[in-house]
Amino acid sequence: MSDLATRNIMYLSGVGPKKAEILKKELKIVSFEDLLYHFPYKYVDRSRIYAINEINGEMPYIQVRGKITSLKMIGQGRGQRMVATFSDGTGTLELVWFKGIKYFKDQIKPDQTYILFGKPSLFNRTINIVHPELEKDQPGKSQFFQGLQPFYNTTEKMKNHYLTSRAIFKLIQNLFQTFQASIPETLPASIINKMKLMKINDAIRYIHLPPDAQTLQKASFRLKFEELFYIQLNILRLRNQRTFSTKGNIFKKVGHIFNHFYEHNLPFELTNAQKRVIKEMRKDMGSGRQMNRLLQGDVGSGKTLVALMVMLIAIDNNFQACLMAPTEILATQHFETIRDFLKGMDVSIELLTGSTRQSDRKRIHTSLMDGSLNILIGTHALIEDTVQFKNLGLVVIDEQHRFGVAQRAKLWKKNTTPPHVLVMTATPIPRTLAMTIYGDLDVSVIDELPPGRKPVNTTHGYHKNRLSVNKFIKKQIDEGRQVYIVYPLIEESEKLDFKNLTDGYEYIRQVFPNQNITMLHGKMKPAEKDAAMQEFASGKSQILVATTVIEVGVNVPNATVMVIESAERFGLSQLHQLRGRVGRGAEQSYCILMTGYKLSKETRKRMEIMTRTNDGFEIAEADMKLRGPGDLEGTQQSGLPFDLKISNLAKDSHILQLARNTAMDILADDPLLQKPENAILQRQLKKLAQQKINWAMIS
Repeated sequence: MSDLATRNIMYLSGVGPKKAEILKKELKIVSFEDLLYHFPYKYVDRSRIYAINEINGEMPYIQVRGKITSLKMIGQGRGQRMVATFSDGTGTLELVWFKGIKYFKDQIKPDQTYILFGKPSLFNRTINIVHPELEKDQPGKSQFFQGLQPFYNTTEKMKNHYLTSRAIFKLIQNLFQTFQASIPETLPASIINKMKLMKINDAIRYIHLPPDAQTLQKASFRLKFEELFYIQLNILRLRNQRTFSTKGNIFKKVGHIFNHFYEHNLPFELTNAQKRVIKEMRKDMGSGRQMNRLLQGDVGSGKTLVALMVMLIAIDNNFQACLMAPTEILATQHFETIRDFLKGMDVSIELLTGSTRQSDRKRIHTSLMDGSLNILIGTHALIEDTVQFKNLGLVVIDEQHRFGVAQRAKLWKKNTTPPHVLVMTATPIPRTLAMTIYGDLDVSVIDELPPGRKPVNTTHGYHKNRLSVNKFIKKQIDEGRQVYIVYPLIEESEKLDFKNLTDGYEYIRQVFPNQNITMLHGKMKPAEKDAAMQEFASGKSQILVATTVIEVGVNVPNATVMVIESAERFGLSQLHQLRGRVGRGAEQSYCILMTGYKLSKETRKRMEIMTRTNDGFEIAEADMKLRGPGDLEGTQQSGLPFDLKISNLAKDSHILQLARNTAMDILADDPLLQKPENAILQRQLKKLAQQKINWAMIS
C-alpha cells in the first residue's frame, strides 16, 4: 500500500492541480490511497428499469429509459430554470435543472434514447425529477447504471467544481485501471483464516465496484472488522503498557477518617451498587498500579458521594485529593455538597476557580504545599502551574469529555508518582461507545438510585397546551415547590436563542407576577451566575428561567418541575440530563417537554422514548442509533478521537465485539506484539499513529 500512499492524487487521470487542492481541503484526500479509502456511504440498485406509469412521488431513486420530447426555459436571471418533458411511451415526467443549464442544454439531443436516474417527487400533480443523471443508452457499452451504484459524500464546493458523487466514482474507476498491482495485505493470515475474511485487495475493489449484494456484504464486513480491530488493538495495547509500566501509590488502609464518615456523617445507606464500586476502587488503589477507572452513573445515582469516600481513603493514607469540574457552577456545587457531607470532621477542603480572590489563592497555595489542605475542588484553575501539591494521590475528573487531553495530563504531573485517576460521567455511555472511547479504562457502573427517589413523571406538551401547563406550575409553587424553565442555546443561532430566553423570561414574569423569578444564562459573569443560582437554591426564587448551563450538577431537591421549551431542539441525552435536575428530593417530580405540533418522525420518536423511560443507558443507546456517536453530549459535536471511515458504532456492535475479542486473544498470546507473525500488526499501528489519530483522548 506504500506506493498508493505516496502517489499524489493530482497525477490521477481526471484530477489535476485545481481539483487536487479541492479534494485535499474538502475531504483530506491527498494520495491514491486516500481516494480508495473514501468509501461510499450508500448504494442504489440500478439493475431495474422502471416504466413511467409505475412511478409515484414517494419512491426512492429510480431508473427510466426514454426520450426528451420537449425542452423550455422558464424565468430569468438567477431564477431561471430549464424544464424538459421525458417520455417512455407509458407516460411522461418533468425534468428540472436550476444549475449547469447551459452545459445540459448543449448536451441534450431530442432524438437520443437516454437512461435517466434520479429521485421522483410530486409537484403540481406532476412527477418531476430535479437534476437527474442522464446517460446515452448504448447497450453493451455503459456499465455505470447496471447493478449497485455507489454514492460518495461530497460538499457544495466540490459540486461547484463538478466533483459530484458520480465524478468521484469515475476517478476511482480510473485509479483501478491505472494501478494494476495487488494491494498488500494489512491483517495476518491467521486472522483472515479464522474470521473467514475477504482479502484486502478484493475488499477495496468490491466496496467500490460490487457485482452483487452478497459480495458487497463480505467486502464491507472485512473493512469494518479491520477498522475496529486496529482501534481495539491499540487501546488494549496501551492499557497493557500502562498496567505493566505505571506504578501507583499504594493506599494500604481504610482508616479513621473514612470510618468516622461512614459511621457518623453518611446521609443515607449506600446502595449495593455504590458499595460495589467503592470496593473495586479500593482494590485498584492497593494494587501498586495506577488506578484508571471510569465511574458511570445516571443522574442522581450518588457518584459524588462515592468520589468523596474514595478521596477519604487517600487522606487516610496521607495523600491529598482534588476534583476538577468543567464549570464554576458545577465546581461550586461539588464544593458545597462535599463540605456539607464533611460537617464536623477534621478534613480541610477549598474551592479554586477563575473568580477566586488573590488573597484566597495565596492561602490555598500555601496550604497545598505544606499538606494542611486535604481536598481541593475547582475548575481549569487546578491545572495552573502555580498550583502545586505536597502529595497528590487521587485525581477525580467530572464530565471529563469537557476537558482537553493536554489539560488533563497536567494533573498527572503534579506528583512524582502519577496519582490514581477516577473519571466520572453522568452521561450514560452506550456499551459500544464505552469500549471505543474508554476502552483502556476499567469501568464501574452505579446502576441503582438511592432509596426514596421516585422516577420523574415525563409528559409531552404542545404550545397550545400552554395555559394548562402554567396552571400546573402555579399549583406546584402554591405547594411550596420550585420550577426550572429551560430554553435552548445552540451555537449556530446563539443570538436568536438568547432572545428566546429573554422573551420567555418576560412572558413568565407576566404570567406569574407574584413570584420571584430568576434568569440564568452563559453570558452572565461568574459572580452573577452564582448569585442567581444561590437565590434559587436558597428558595428565595420560585422559578429559574435558564439555558442549558443548569444541565449538569445543579442540585436543588425542592425543585420538582422541569419545563423544557423547544424540546425538539435537544438530543435525547441532553433532555435526560436536564430532566435529572428534578427528582432529587422525596417529592414526586415532573418533566414537561414543550414542542410545536409539526414534528419530524425522529423528533416524535425522541419524545416517545423520553416519556416512556427514565433509564439513562436505554436512552443513550437510542440516542446513538438516532443521531450517531459523534453528538452524544448535546448541542456540541464532541465527536470521536478518530474518524471511522466505514464502521458505525450504533449499527456494528457485533463486529466491534468480534474485533475486540480478537485483539484480546492476540495480546494474551503476545502482549508486546513481538512474534514474527505479528510484525504486520506493528506496521499498521505505526501507520495509524502517523495519521494523527488522537489516541491520547482515550484516557
